[in-house]
Amino acid sequence: MLNRGLKIALVQLSVGKDKSKNVAQAVKKIHQAKAKGAQLVALPECFNSPYGTKYFNDYAEEVPLGETSRALSQAAAEAGVCVVGGTVPERCGDKLYNTCTVWDINGKLIAKHRKMHLFDIDIPNKITFKESEVLSPGNELTIFECNGVKVGLGICYDLRFQEMAHLMAKEGCGLLIYPGAFNMTTGPKHWELLGRARATDQQLWVALVSPARDANAEYVAWGHTTLIDPWGAVVAKLDEKEDTLVHTVDLSMVEDVRNSIPIRLQRRTDIYDTVRKS
Repeated sequence: MLNRGLKIALVQLSVGKDKSKNVAQAVKKIHQAKAKGAQLVALPECFNSPYGTKYFNDYAEEVPLGETSRALSQAAAEAGVCVVGGTVPERCGDKLYNTCTVWDINGKLIAKHRKMHLFDIDIPNKITFKESEVLSPGNELTIFECNGVKVGLGICYDLRFQEMAHLMAKEGCGLLIYPGAFNMTTGPKHWELLGRARATDQQLWVALVSPARDANAEYVAWGHTTLIDPWGAVVAKLDEKEDTLVHTVDLSMVEDVRNSIPIRLQRRTDIYDTVRKS
């Protein structure tokens, strides 16, 4: 039986070029969220660094030895809250990853998700971006537990791949969290649409956590951090400015929706299926 309620805070953080200032602001927001009763606090993609391939190498750190990891660990322990650490550029040997860390209430690293699907797109006259020029993809699904609730992690472009969400739902997740930095082209078109699609097709809660918008940045984030329920309804949403969304996620809704529309029992696995290969 899933825990009935989990109070979460989704932090839409303003991100600049000063790493120490970015991290200090994230720590401040974690403590503020805890003061509002949050049990889990999630940060956005690339919260300690500008988003851009030319920045990843300079801002990259080892996990969990880097300064950002140490700051998140300390903040989680001091606040007594689970922290989903958005993403940071991670250095591991000669490779770089876009990585989300998760810290429990004692400051222990309990999960690490490396972005599996790299953002390589080319929309003529709009945006061209190739993360694969500098980043390597992760190869593992990531699930952790907070207050009895199984939570699955994806990062930004991972949101477009429903097979990944399906496997996390199949393994018991009632909430999926996607730190992401959709841009001014894909954000208006697909940010909310994809979040609602994943919530609807997997019948669970979906949290999308964006950085705040900086119109002067080289890569301008869409913002609009959003929380979606298992019916596919948007229950809370921010605008483009720095802010924190705090909401209690009712996990009993997951069971209610799945019992009302029992698609899990109706899938034709004699004809098709989605399987975890590793």
